[in-house]
Amino acid sequence: MVFDIDQITRQFAIVRHYESKGRFHYLDNAATAQIPDCVISAMTEHDTRRRSNVRRGIHTLAQEANDAFETARDRVATYLGIQNSDEVIFTGGTTAGINMMALGFGQNLESGDEIVLSQAEHHSNLVPWQMLKQLKGVTLRFLPVDGNGVLDLSRAEEIITPATKLVAVTHASNVTGAITDVAAIGKIARERGAKLLLDGAQMAPHGPLNLPGLGADFYVFSGHKTYGPGGVGILWGRMESLEEMPPAFGGGEMVGHVTFEKTSYAAPPRKFEAGTPPITQAVGLGAALEWLGNHDPQGIRNHLNSLTEQIMAGMAQLNSRHDSRIRILGPSRGERRLPLISFSIGGAHPHDICQIMNDRHGVALRGGHHCAEPLHAIFDLDGTTRASLGMFNRQEDVDALLNGIEDCLNILT
Repeated sequence: MVFDIDQITRQFAIVRHYESKGRFHYLDNAATAQIPDCVISAMTEHDTRRRSNVRRGIHTLAQEANDAFETARDRVATYLGIQNSDEVIFTGGTTAGINMMALGFGQNLESGDEIVLSQAEHHSNLVPWQMLKQLKGVTLRFLPVDGNGVLDLSRAEEIITPATKLVAVTHASNVTGAITDVAAIGKIARERGAKLLLDGAQMAPHGPLNLPGLGADFYVFSGHKTYGPGGVGILWGRMESLEEMPPAFGGGEMVGHVTFEKTSYAAPPRKFEAGTPPITQAVGLGAALEWLGNHDPQGIRNHLNSLTEQIMAGMAQLNSRHDSRIRILGPSRGERRLPLISFSIGGAHPHDICQIMNDRHGVALRGGHHCAEPLHAIFDLDGTTRASLGMFNRQEDVDALLNGIEDCLNILT
């Protein structure tokens, strides 16, 4: 299993389409990654040959749909490195998974209980807990970040207390690319008797993952960032934790027995999958993670690390010629980080940068605060421009990005 970038890019219809039309440099994978042919085929085949609802159906299509749905769950479990696929819950995405945690796990909390987050969190791992604070009176505490946006754990033993019931932090930042020292946080959380939830939206595409080895109790991520479809995601939890947690949503298929007076709930995962789940999307996500897991993980990392280093080196050269107007957030060159780079250019608005990059260079970037406004406030920035790499990106994408940044430096004075 050897990583071959040309063989990879040929598997993306959107890349083939735009190559025939000219410039196409998609560097917005942290928002939504592109989708390989096999995933599209898996979903098309499902909807054209076995489209039906799952669970309890007797007819042939219902049984085949249910088999496909549960096969997808097994494929997710394999990618996550877990033995019991019943620990895998299909959700609508990372945001849905975290809200499910706040609504479910939060039912057992009371005023005075503490939840520890970090200053690096996406709004999806902040707003639901703020809503729970208003509802239940829990206390929110925050792990700080250092000057590079890396979680500063020097005060973790002070901030994570015996009153802490849950530590919910990003596995890797969607702004700085910094990767969290999960082992260190997990150790302290366990010592305090707290559960650990990881927001894996950005880290999951760079697996396969070994969730049992991480020491987390819960993990969430989205399909559309892992080369899969939108509208689907995963909440994983250790079985003992899922059994303890009340369901967030009620309705069909998550019940054991229902009377007018009370309801008993099914065992996980059904307990947390009320109503019709995203069946076709789950099939697509299973195909995406199987496809991703079949590639050389070290080869992918080497490829993306090389491109990331080239971008950072190129920006350093541009800074030497343009009065150091580029500011890069996150770990410095040579330090461990995700293949994404958020940067600002003095005197230039991120949206203007993105417009020039798109219109003049065919480079797709993301501009704004990336749903992490409090973190940008710490850096005294209203927003940044973000380039994020996927496994299909190539040298010409890096060249186009750097040429475009120099163009912006010359135009946006």
